[in-house]
Amino acid sequence: MFSHVTLGISDFSRAMAFYTPVMEALGHGLRFCEAEVPWAGWQSAGAQRPLFVITAPFDGRAPAAGNGAMVAFNAAERRAVTRAYDLALANGGTCEGPPGLRPQYHKDYFGAYLRDPDGNKLCFVCHAPEQ
Repeated sequence: MFSHVTLGISDFSRAMAFYTPVMEALGHGLRFCEAEVPWAGWQSAGAQRPLFVITAPFDGRAPAAGNGAMVAFNAAERRAVTRAYDLALANGGTCEGPPGLRPQYHKDYFGAYLRDPDGNKLCFVCHAPEQ
């Protein structure tokens, strides 16, 4: 359905320090990284799309997080949700809801919510039953 999702960032080095371990924990590989642009993109294992991209806004203005906007990253296992959440907090993220079951969505929804250092809201979620 999606080609790519892009989030604006204000400090490329800080964003890379935040997203690199998080994407690794979720099993997403770095597809490109060009600090001079600046931008970087990750893809799921074995797939070219969709891409997740971070970049300085092309219009040169400051990035702004959207109210009501969120990017949710799928995780194959619940422990990957917790690992990505812990890494995100250790690298400048702020909690919006710790890892846990959210049965109001469905019985196996295990998610964590946070904001990246630029205020973008993220979710890490596993939809599979406990293994």
